[in-house]
Formats: sequence, C-alpha cells, structure tokens
Amino acid sequence: MENTDFEFWMFVAGLGMFLFGMRHLEDSLKALAGKSFRNLLQRFTNKNWKGILTGASVTAILQSSTMVTLLALAFLGGGMIGLKNAVGIVLGANLGTTFTAWIVATFGFKINIADFSFPFLAVGILSYLFLHSRPFLKNLGGLLIGFGLLFLGLDYMKVAIENVAGQIDITAFAKYGLWTFVVVSIIITALIQSSSAMIVIILSALNAGFIDIYQAVSMVIGANIGTTSTLVFISLGGTADTKRLMLAHVIFNVVTGTLIFFFIKPLVYVTNFVFGIKDLLMELVLLNSLLNLIGILLFYPFLGLFEKFLNRMFQSHTPGGETLYVKNISPKVPDVALEALDKELIQVYLYTREFLKLSLGIAENDKNHESHWKKIFASASGLMKKYEKLKRLEDELTTYYAQLQTENLLPQEATHLTASMMGLRSFIYAAKDLKDVLHNIMFMMEAGDPVGEEVLHRLRDMVNLRLAEIDGILQEKQAEAIPADWHLENEKFYNELIGYVYSNIKDNHKKEVPVSTMTNVIKQAVSSLDNLCSAIIYWKLQRDTTIDSLEREQLV
Repeated sequence: MENTDFEFWMFVAGLGMFLFGMRHLEDSLKALAGKSFRNLLQRFTNKNWKGILTGASVTAILQSSTMVTLLALAFLGGGMIGLKNAVGIVLGANLGTTFTAWIVATFGFKINIADFSFPFLAVGILSYLFLHSRPFLKNLGGLLIGFGLLFLGLDYMKVAIENVAGQIDITAFAKYGLWTFVVVSIIITALIQSSSAMIVIILSALNAGFIDIYQAVSMVIGANIGTTSTLVFISLGGTADTKRLMLAHVIFNVVTGTLIFFFIKPLVYVTNFVFGIKDLLMELVLLNSLLNLIGILLFYPFLGLFEKFLNRMFQSHTPGGETLYVKNISPKVPDVALEALDKELIQVYLYTREFLKLSLGIAENDKNHESHWKKIFASASGLMKKYEKLKRLEDELTTYYAQLQTENLLPQEATHLTASMMGLRSFIYAAKDLKDVLHNIMFMMEAGDPVGEEVLHRLRDMVNLRLAEIDGILQEKQAEAIPADWHLENEKFYNELIGYVYSNIKDNHKKEVPVSTMTNVIKQAVSSLDNLCSAIIYWKLQRDTTIDSLEREQLV
C-alpha cells in the first residue's frame, strides 16, 4: 500500500513537471518570437484553408492551442479577422496540438529520457539565472528548461504508471463499455487543463499495458472534448465573440469525437493493416491526428453556414459601451491590445476633432457658419452629449489601461501604453477647454460685435490649420517629423490675437462683447490647441500610427 502511495505522488510530481515545462516552453517561445507568430496568424488567415494550416503550424511550434485560440479571439475582437477565419484557426490548433504526442511517442518511450533531460535543465537553468542582461539567451534558457522539465516529467509519469499498472484491475471500468473511458478522460483533462498532458498520460498507460488500444482511443476522444473546458472558462462573462468561438470549439470536438467513437474499431483496423503500423504508441498518435483531420474535413465545406449559425448566437452578450475594439480583446494578449488601443485613440481624435469644429461653428461644406451654429445650438445639449460621450470613452479606456498594466508587459509595451494614455488625457483636455467657454462662444456669435466676429474667424482658421496638419500626420504610413515649434506658434498666435483685441476695442463703439469674455475664449481655444498638439506628440513619438480607409474618409 505504501508503494502505491509513493507511485501516486511520483506520478503527480511528473504531471506537475510536465505542465510547468509546457508553461516555460510557451512563455519562452512567446518572448523569443511571439510577435512573429502573431503577424503570421494575422497575415495568413484571409482564406479558410490558410487559417487552418497557420493555426496548426503555429500551435505545433508554440505547443499551446490555448495561446493560439486567445490570439485568434484577440484578432476577431479587434476586427482584424472574421469569425469564419477565427474558427479556421481554432480547427487548425486542434490538429497542431497533436504534435506533442508525436514527439513523446517518437522519443519519450524509446530512450532514457530522464538522462536526456539533464543537459537541457543544466544549461537552461544556468542561462535563465545568470544571463539577465542578455534577454535572448535568458529566454533560450527558459526554452531549454521547458524541454527538460517536459521530458523529466514524462519519465516520472511513465515509471509511476508502469509500476502501478499491475496492481489495478481495469476490468472494473471496462465492463461498462468504452464510453466510460471517454467520460473519465473528459473529467481529468478538464481538471488539469491540458490535452497534451492527458495524451501523455494515455500513452504512458498504453505503454504499460494498463489499457488497450480501443480504450486509449476512447480516452483520446475524451481528451479532445475535455480541452474545450479551457475556452468555456475563459468565455464565462466574456463577450459575444468569445462565446461564439467557445461554442465553435465545443461543437467541433463533440461532433467529431462522437462520430469517431462509433468507428473506433474500423479506424484501428485501418491504421493497423492499411498503414501497417504495429507500434501501439505510434498507432495511437496517428489516430489522434486522424481524429482532428477528419473533423476538419467534415466541417470545412460548411464553415460559411457555421459562421452564420454562430453569428445568430449570444447576440444579447454583445458588449456595450463607447469603445469599438478593446472591449472585445483580452488584456492577456498585450501586443494586440495595444494595437486595438491605437485604433481607439484614432476614434477619440475623430470625436475630439468634431467637437472642436462644432464648438467654434466650423461646418463642413457650409460657408454660412452662423446659420449652421444656430442650428447646432438650437439645443445646447447637443454638444454636451458629444462631450459626455468622450468622457465615457475616456473612462472605459482608463479601465482597460489599468487591466493591461497588470499583465507582464515588455518595456517598450509599457512605454507605448503610458504614452497612449497621456495622449488620451490630452485629447480630453482639448475638448474640455472649449466646453468650458461654450456659452461665451455662443454669446460672441449672436452679439454681432465685429471684433468678436473677427476673433472667432481667426480662431476657426487656426483650428482648421492644426487639424489639417494632424490629419496629414495620422494618414502618413512612414515616420514623419512632428513640428517642433507647434507650441511656440500657438503662443505667438495667442499674443497676436490678444494684441488685436486690445488695439481694436477702443474703436469698437458697439462693445457688445466684454474684453474679458473675448480674452477668456482666446485663452481656452489656444489651450485646446496646445493639448491637441501634446496628444499627438505623446502618442506619435512612441509608434507610427496609421488609419484605415474608413477613418481616412471620415477625415476628408
């Protein structure tokens, strides 16, 4: 009995090492080439078959279908890919994750993998601990630690199961049928949150003679279904897109698993006699890959219809709020989240731009500014609603900023995030400056004072000039120098306009608008321009920002 307890803890230790090794492997690969994988996923998903192949390839390298699924979800939420393409990536990820089983079956049971793991662990741990100044070598060390722990954990599990296999009577489960093994495998996979680890457990049990090939295939089916629990947990309280992708993942694995379950014996016959595979372990990993490949071939012709079905689901879970992109993207994918945040800042700029123009009575394609102004101010609440929309947008983005800060950001990502939030605040300050003097501007518009009218005319020209310059900068794909003298020009304009007011007020016999009112409007308008320029400087200095064709049309 004591020996059995010892073997149990040896098995659990091996499982822990394997899972920890997988985590190190995933984190190190993400640090070494995460952006490359992200760009690969984003670029090669315009066709369904490309999405499937790319999802399979990236998952095979990253050894994490969960990470690839999170990336697909982030691209979907950010409007970078469609739901059908995201589903294609997830289907491919199911196939790619079987690569782990091929590695384990090929090497893990053919050599002394405990001895094989020691060089990986020795070099990896020393590199990880003592090469902090060399990020590449440190992450490479983490990669070696991942491989070392993966193989060492596998050896512990294999030995533990071999030693205990003869002590347990499997017929107690077998008499209920193969479906029992499916259910047991679903439960265990859901608990350990790794189908790769579950496949290794199944391979160890098969290698020890603990289960036969039919029972092993049943457990593989259960592992494929059980792995959907990860996305189910992620989708709880998530957006509609998250739930749709989760549902697609569950339907794919349940339908495919159920279909294969009824054809286990014919499939085993095919691999045994048609392919001529006699090694049970290689037969099982082939069946694992075939299971997912058959599912892909089954679903591929109907991806269009599948997408329409999914889009009809969870419509009530579509997130509310003013943001367009970040509300659909998990902060756990920081580089994609930052890209979405940039797109949100484009929207903030567009809203701020519109607010400034309307506040000063600048109407697009309308020379009669005063008549347009009076239409806008028939109800002063119109502009206040626009300002309140900006404030709500600021609140939502600030909350998202706080969530992103809790993630493990790279130094450049942290700098980019801080600069983006400084830009956001400056945009809001630019709108607030004019919001605070809206009543004064309206008074100047309605008073008919020639000096006041000239002041507003010059302010409009200056605002139009700055907005045109900013539009040009944001539309440029290549890096463009930001005018270093913006603030000096604004200060010069302020002094000239104040000088104009004081030099002409003595000739203004009507004196409908007090000097204090005009100077206050000038001060706030120039402050608004300064904040607008600061927003672009903070933001643009960190990253070249481009806008898509839709946003360009909005700027025209």
